[in-house]
Amino acid sequence: MEQREMSGDTVMTRIGQAIMLLHAGDREEARNRFGALWSEIGECGDALHRCTLAHYMADTQDDPGDELAWDLRALTAAEVPTGGPAAERDASAVRVLVPLLHLNLAADYVKLQRFEAAGIHLDRAWGTAGVLEDDGYGDAVRAFLGRMEQRLRGGTPDG
Repeated sequence: MEQREMSGDTVMTRIGQAIMLLHAGDREEARNRFGALWSEIGECGDALHRCTLAHYMADTQDDPGDELAWDLRALTAAEVPTGGPAAERDASAVRVLVPLLHLNLAADYVKLQRFEAAGIHLDRAWGTAGVLEDDGYGDAVRAFLGRMEQRLRGGTPDG
C-alpha cells in the first residue's frame, strides 16, 4: 500500500478529532477513524503519530486481547522510532509517554488475569517514570502508578 504524505499537524489534528469522539462516547466512530488513519500512516509513520494513535485505539477496543495488542503497538512505536524529519521531535514527545504505556499494559494484563506480566510492566513503568516532569501529567501518571501498585501488590489484584 502506498503511504500518502501527510503533514504532522494534519495527522495530529485528525487524531485529536477522533479522541474527541472517543471522549464523547462514540467509540465505534473513533475506532473507525483511528483505523483509517492507521492504514494511512502505516507501521513506518512518525513514531509520535503511531504511538498516540495506537494508544487511543486501544481504548476503543471491546476485547481485552485486542486492547493489549494496540497497547503493545503503542509501546513498540515509542521504543522503535522511525527516522525522518519528525524523528527528533518524536523521540522527545514519545519518551514521556513510555511510563503511561507500560502502566496501560499492566492494566491490560490485569484484565486478562496475567498478574506476573502486569507486575513486569508496572516495574518498567516505575523504571521509566524519571522522565516525567513535576506537572499535571507527571503527577497523574505517578498517581495511577501508585494505585496500580496497591492493586497488584497490596493483595487485591481483582479490584
